[in-house]
Amino acid sequence: MGFTYADIELISADDLALNRRGFLPEDEIKRMRVTALVDSGAFMLVINEHIKQQLDLPVPEERMVQLAKESEVRAEIVGPVEIRFENRATTVRAVMLPGSVESLLGVIAVEDMDVVH
Repeated sequence: MGFTYADIELISADDLALNRRGFLPEDEIKRMRVTALVDSGAFMLVINEHIKQQLDLPVPEERMVQLAKESEVRAEIVGPVEIRFENRATTVRAVMLPGSVESLLGVIAVEDMDVVH
């Protein structure tokens, strides 16, 4: 069985809220397109430092997270971030792992957008 990737748009949910309230123009909303591995073994959206910085995502908490090989690391939980895929959208928090790790689209976001993979 092969890997499934999705081209998604990630948007700062804080910026969207400021825009709705008239405090931030549409063209200043921080957003980016990424290709993410759809991973049924991941619960949350996983992003890297570059994405966190580009979207200027706040860090409301840190916690221990379990990686695929059963190891645990302390990670920043960032967000909120809106995920848009085709005609679907959801808002989630994300696990930020340092370095240039591949983005993972976890089951919480996939289920919330009612996307079958």
